[in-house]
Amino acid sequence: MNQKYLSTRVVNLKPSGIRKFFDIVATMQDVISLGIGEPDFDTPDPILQAGIRSLQRGQTHYTSNSGRLELRQALADHLQRQYGVSYDPASEIIATVGVSEALYMAMTALLNPGDEVIVPTPCFVAYQAEVTLAGGVPVELPTYAEDGFQLRPDTLEAAITPRTKAILIGYPNNPTGAVATRSALLEVARIVEKHDLVVVSDELYDQLVYGVPHVCFPALPGMWSRTILLGGFSKNYAMTGWRIGFAAGPADLIKGLLRVHQYTIMSAPTMAQDAALEAILHGRPHVEAMQNEYNRRRMLIVGGLNSLGLPTVEPHGAFYAFPNIRASGMDEETFAQRLLDEERVAVVPGSAFGSGGEGFVRCSYATAYEKIEEALHRMERFMRRYG
Repeated sequence: MNQKYLSTRVVNLKPSGIRKFFDIVATMQDVISLGIGEPDFDTPDPILQAGIRSLQRGQTHYTSNSGRLELRQALADHLQRQYGVSYDPASEIIATVGVSEALYMAMTALLNPGDEVIVPTPCFVAYQAEVTLAGGVPVELPTYAEDGFQLRPDTLEAAITPRTKAILIGYPNNPTGAVATRSALLEVARIVEKHDLVVVSDELYDQLVYGVPHVCFPALPGMWSRTILLGGFSKNYAMTGWRIGFAAGPADLIKGLLRVHQYTIMSAPTMAQDAALEAILHGRPHVEAMQNEYNRRRMLIVGGLNSLGLPTVEPHGAFYAFPNIRASGMDEETFAQRLLDEERVAVVPGSAFGSGGEGFVRCSYATAYEKIEEALHRMERFMRRYG
């Protein structure tokens, strides 16, 4: 009855396919979850202790809107050292409440009503929603397994209209695990410059890559001035609950994001900023240890899925595999539901990640090696019945 008071944008927003599915999982016993996109590691102890010390020192007050300058300086140094991309910590970096807030700020600051944003899919479930909530129009652009989920330049250019304002990309990719090649991103850069567009580049998983380099989009020729870079600590450093991320870009764009941030958030959690500073300064050995274990699991799950007749493009980043499940004779929703009901293995239907995910499911290997082994045994029984 009271729904009449809600905005049309909110009423028409479809629920998250991930949340919807895991509400069901929460009611069941003996489920092995390959669905949650969250590290199963606890936050490394030195980072944890830095947060505790912050609380003990009474650091329970607001920081500046942009966040602690020490953290922003450490981020600027890291981005310069890692990717050769330079930001002024005083005016070109904001500490945010995770990448989710950074994405919200970027869309709200950039978009006028009706502006179109090209969103390659499959993608993180919030991309289209944040565009819509900001008054924009998401334009989904499917990518394909046969291309390694890289963007096709011809289809990207064909999707551009006079209303196109921005392109929202996310590599390493959730849910496919794809890492964009430099050559593919240079084609994106060429098209962006030709049509005078802005790029929002979500690089949350940048340090979780396996055997290939991550290409930082604003480091490409001509792209620094038209890119908002989003990054964070949740996945690389196992800090999901700390809710800490950042946005970086040219000062005139970041000034717009800051206006949204200061009225919506004020400042990111102070103790989380102090923990993030420890992470960026001294956390690399812990990232490498987690990365090595993810890689071990990656090889297990990709080999296992392919052996079950579920073709899986090798993921080179993040901690997801994205098998094609058409050999089962089911669509992705039916496959996920039956696998859960019959074998107590939880995966996420690929359609939750946009139209490019139809016919696939997402399997997270951010869970213990032994649990992945058992999940593959259960899936083998399942595929014997349906494969």
